[in-house]
Amino acid sequence: MSISLLAPLCALLYLAATGLQLLHLSQQHKQLYRSVFALGLLALASHTLIVWEMVFPGDGVDLGFFKVAALIALVINFACVTSLTRRPLQNLLIVLFPLSALTVLVATFAPDTTPLLRHLSGGMILHISSSILAYAVLTLAAIQASVLALQDHQLKNRHTRGIIQILPPLQLMEAMLFELLWIGVALLTIAIVSGVVFIEDIFTQSLVHKTSLTIAAWLLFSTLLWGHYQLGWRSKTAVRFTLVGFGLLMMAFFGSKLVLELILHRA
Repeated sequence: MSISLLAPLCALLYLAATGLQLLHLSQQHKQLYRSVFALGLLALASHTLIVWEMVFPGDGVDLGFFKVAALIALVINFACVTSLTRRPLQNLLIVLFPLSALTVLVATFAPDTTPLLRHLSGGMILHISSSILAYAVLTLAAIQASVLALQDHQLKNRHTRGIIQILPPLQLMEAMLFELLWIGVALLTIAIVSGVVFIEDIFTQSLVHKTSLTIAAWLLFSTLLWGHYQLGWRSKTAVRFTLVGFGLLMMAFFGSKLVLELILHRA
């Protein structure tokens, strides 16, 4: 099956899984049902085939703006689904799956934005893969922080109905956020160090904004982790630091690619 036919099918599978999960949430069901999991796995399988064909066309690697977005969405979904074996992250699927459907469709039908990369060294592969994994995990952390903020607000205003009834306890939600942050910061550290070592001039004009914003995000996340374990920073502070850090990280990666590939390239 061609990608142009597989992409709409993948998007439909993601949306069907989202619809079923929303239905279960409206019925106050906390667990992840097999039907949602099965549809999600089918969507992930088709998403994997699409990304493989787009990013690895055979004679190089295509890391264009839209294709990388689809790749990161895939990694995020795999990380979330894998984590479901030990943590109740199923509520994040109602955000991740529709966004994944959108990235797959756009990446499939949007024009190419950058030439293929050839002859990548092992160090560059380490830098690229650790960067993508870091963005994926920290995206999960940002979504988790948003849900945590909503839960904290509802509890403080004594709203005990609706979504608050299907979420795990606040303490567990907070623990899951910091677990994601630890993993994400570790991966981001590897990405930064490998970039310094293997990229010839990481502060060149085309990379200086990306590098500076990434380091700023790393400092924010690291400060949050230190403050949590040394000063007892909790949910509200954690949410603010996480969302600001995530914003810096997304500007660093997608902002720089947007300018270089879609604005300056066409100017």
